[in-house]
Amino acid sequence: MATVPGQLIWEIVKKNNSFLVKEFGRSHAGVRFSKEPNNLLNLNTYKHSGLANKKTVTIEAVGKDQSVLLATTKTKKQNKPAALLHKSVMKQEFRRMAKAVANQVNKL
Repeated sequence: MATVPGQLIWEIVKKNNSFLVKEFGRSHAGVRFSKEPNNLLNLNTYKHSGLANKKTVTIEAVGKDQSVLLATTKTKKQNKPAALLHKSVMKQEFRRMAKAVANQVNKL
């Protein structure tokens, strides 16, 4: 099965998808947000899209202790959704954890 380029996926889903949230403020130009997974800033743009990009990052809080779940996508597992994410839980002090997350994200 051939993979579809990310730009083509973005052109298909950029205006209509189930994750799209349209906010209309005082001006006629509305701001578009997205609730899709792997979109850290929740912006509806190709750069931040979790659907169209092959390499994505998700950061979530886990439990009551200050641990963080860092999930990155594996580029070779695009056709297998169950094995797509590489998850790692970090239970360190905040400064070490922030440095480790920054190092992992910069590798992508």
